[in-house]
Amino acid sequence: MDVIELYQKVAATGFIRREEAQTLIEADIYDLMYGANKIRHRHKGDTVEFCSIVNARSGRCSNDCSFCAQSSGWKTKIKTFPLLAERTLAARIAQAASPDTGHVGIVASGPAIRKKEEVDRICRVIKKAGATDHFSICASLGELSLTTARRLKKAGLKRYHHNLETSENFYPQICSTIDYKTRLETIENAVDAGLELCCGGIFGLGETWEDRLDLAFTIRRLDPDSVPLNFLRPIKGTPLEKQPLLEPLEALRIISLFRYIMPDKNIKVCGGREDILRDIQSWMFYAGANGAMLGDYLTIKGRKPKADLRMVKDLGLECKISRR
Repeated sequence: MDVIELYQKVAATGFIRREEAQTLIEADIYDLMYGANKIRHRHKGDTVEFCSIVNARSGRCSNDCSFCAQSSGWKTKIKTFPLLAERTLAARIAQAASPDTGHVGIVASGPAIRKKEEVDRICRVIKKAGATDHFSICASLGELSLTTARRLKKAGLKRYHHNLETSENFYPQICSTIDYKTRLETIENAVDAGLELCCGGIFGLGETWEDRLDLAFTIRRLDPDSVPLNFLRPIKGTPLEKQPLLEPLEALRIISLFRYIMPDKNIKVCGGREDILRDIQSWMFYAGANGAMLGDYLTIKGRKPKADLRMVKDLGLECKISRR
């Protein structure tokens, strides 16, 4: 079955087998993107969903993720600070919540938020932010117990973000301080608490195409609402500081692959897109993405929101706002 027949099958049935997806790795990139764009349009129309994040606690993380600037084990030049005060955090959420943002995520470094006072603080901020009618609150707080997940849900949290990062097979080469099973348990707790799930990964770590397929099919099994795709931008001081950048067309193939495997999911291109895709950044939508992160990332500056909004408008697409 060639790539055209495969996209027609996926468009009609919403399903692709592992061995079929395997053939897409060698398919003509332009045929592949043509199909991915058709699948995107069938399931998502001409809408693009933006999200933004707030760095609520930076650095000093005891985990040793080899790509991350926030690990306390690496000598990186980032600003570090404890969990923001309630008023400061609320103000930054309000600042990040532009009229074109569907979701605003509270992101805190570290293995987890365990102190009761800090969980209380975050819950109060979520409850206060929930008064808005034009965006939803998400959170990425590391490991999550079912009890804490239920508290966050009760406070008004809409969605929990927890990436698997890469395949289970390759993961031990990336992180040794938190195992894959624990990541999956956090995801299970979030879902059991009634939270929507945001789960994706990062590419360009040295993983193989088999690893990328493994990750995609694992995520499909978890049935998330949103799938963020990040691309490594090597950071000086981390173990991967000399890792070469992915080529733009390779990144676009990854995006397309995820669209074929998860045709009805919100696939968002996030960290690293500016450095990897460069002058063909708008092609991410033609490759099957229907969303992106707006504004800055945790420790790295992003594009100006006006540039991304203009890009969407120039493509004839429109922003979708997720009302509460």
